[in-house]
Amino acid sequence: MIHPDTELRFISPEVGFGVVATALIPKGTITWVFDSLDQIISPAALALMHPLQQTFLEKYCYRDHHGDYVLCGDHSRFVNHSFRSSCISTAYNCELAVRDIHPGEELTDDYGYLNLIEPFDCLPEPGSPRTQALPDDLLRFHAHWDAQLLSAFTAFNRVAQPLLAILAPEQRREVLAVANGQRPMASILNCYYQEKATRPL
Repeated sequence: MIHPDTELRFISPEVGFGVVATALIPKGTITWVFDSLDQIISPAALALMHPLQQTFLEKYCYRDHHGDYVLCGDHSRFVNHSFRSSCISTAYNCELAVRDIHPGEELTDDYGYLNLIEPFDCLPEPGSPRTQALPDDLLRFHAHWDAQLLSAFTAFNRVAQPLLAILAPEQRREVLAVANGQRPMASILNCYYQEKATRPL
């Protein structure tokens, strides 16, 4: 589930629709949680679906650390890519705002931490030399994303958390322990799905 202070808006002909803040979402706020609205589809189940369904799911799903496809049950599926994303995935089935997101500003993710199957061509962004999000970006950039998450966690207890109660109890305990300095933060690298090598017959 996406943060309640958001809505779906048309952004531009190049990117289509996106998710925009309708009120200030401060740094450290949980912006999305995996919950019962979200659907998990295994690769085997996907392979049995109609090609039109496969195309839809491959466009709107992310893959978790098991390699399963996750279809978000609300407008979370329309969160656009940015190399300077305002939100970052954690190892706790939720995302955090890594800077203040102002009213009218998009909530964005770097698709590089969503276990892409193939490279994703991106619009140029000032200040970033990257032109594609790649399937192995988590291996290359996890330290950079971890640093942003650690900084966001320092603000966690000072901001409203409307999604905290929806987070599964185990993840909620872990997130609170990190925010309270009771345990170290698990790296975003835990979100990485390692494709199994195919053995020749």
